[in-house]
Amino acid sequence: MAIPISMPKLGMTMEEGTLLQWEVDVGAPVEKGQLLYVIESEKTEAEIEAPASGFLRHVYVDAGEIVPCGTLLAAIADAPDGDFDADAFRQEHDRPAEVESTPVPSAPASPAAPSQPHVGGRRAVAPAARKLARELDVDLERIPGTGPGGRVTREDVGAYADARAALVGVGDGIGLEVPRLGAGDPVLLLPGFGTDVSSFAVQTAGLAERHLVLGVNPQGVGLSDDPELEVHPVSRTAADAAAVIDGPVHVVGASLGAAAAIELALEHPDRVRSLTLITPFVHVGARLRAVTDAWTRIASEASAETLARALLPWLFSPDWLADETARERGVRGLAASVGRVRAPALARIAAGLRAWSGTRAEDLSRIGAPTLVVVAGADLLTPNGAAVATAIPQAECLEIRAAGHAVAVEAADVVTERLVSHLAAH
Repeated sequence: MAIPISMPKLGMTMEEGTLLQWEVDVGAPVEKGQLLYVIESEKTEAEIEAPASGFLRHVYVDAGEIVPCGTLLAAIADAPDGDFDADAFRQEHDRPAEVESTPVPSAPASPAAPSQPHVGGRRAVAPAARKLARELDVDLERIPGTGPGGRVTREDVGAYADARAALVGVGDGIGLEVPRLGAGDPVLLLPGFGTDVSSFAVQTAGLAERHLVLGVNPQGVGLSDDPELEVHPVSRTAADAAAVIDGPVHVVGASLGAAAAIELALEHPDRVRSLTLITPFVHVGARLRAVTDAWTRIASEASAETLARALLPWLFSPDWLADETARERGVRGLAASVGRVRAPALARIAAGLRAWSGTRAEDLSRIGAPTLVVVAGADLLTPNGAAVATAIPQAECLEIRAAGHAVAVEAADVVTERLVSHLAAH
């Protein structure tokens, strides 16, 4: 009997991973729980343990290869030799784009909508894809292409239409993309300015071991609808989040998502079981305003990778930036995330951010939910997060001194561990 080893899905938005290295040679014995291989996803590296004891009988994917989640990587067998049909085993168990069986049930991630303009004119679209898009009445500009050179295929159009059909309605004909992962007491994730819920990739994996994780992509982010208003208020994001849930939940917000979480706790206190605010603020300082203005401008004129590289020094600490491997991984992950926010929507969200500034400073004392505030010592954008903790009755404050604004990425394991314990206590 042989056991398949497949590329796992570690977060709601993970679609593929890089196999960095095998820790066991082909033919060598393997113990259940032993480190078997290391992968890299958008946000981080992960060490994957063997699900069973046996022998690493066959490897289908070599180190350095990038493959979709669900791709068969290897087989663990009872013996190092004897009858084993590698091709037949692959045909039976190779399931690209499907999630490996784990104790955590999950929904497939939705394809992301690109936000960047297409330099050089019209997008590359297969004729069959264009025909299907007309039939399904979907916007080709919002469909990411997976074909050669980013060409939009018929399969891309079909996947996009299926994902759109799964949007969660929040009123006024607006649907939001709300990826789900895990089971148990619900946790609601609200991402920061200009990013989607993939920014919580590591926290999602840790929380999903005992919680149902709901990631809310606000209006204009990912596949969520984007009404063409002049301003997207922070209060609207909070109201949409309240519409997604039907009872008390643990709420986690980062940066602008923390602002929305504050609104949710103040306007819908019955929906908030506990509150976690990561790098929060109540006033938009000059630097934060300048960076969000530049972010919006670059998003309208350049690629997602260019935007990510421009943002990196503002989001991470000098020590983290000095690590070339971490830096390049950060570029890839951040580019994927910012690429899911269209530039016009970003301008509306930025206007809402500026309008919210200073409106809740006197109301923090009314927050009654058990609150954890996470601040970063090297945070250039929201350096006064500790003051938010002081203003909220009995809030706990965790300071990670060496990290920058993107502390949930830079110090992912520390944040996840403290977050899990905070939720368990409440």
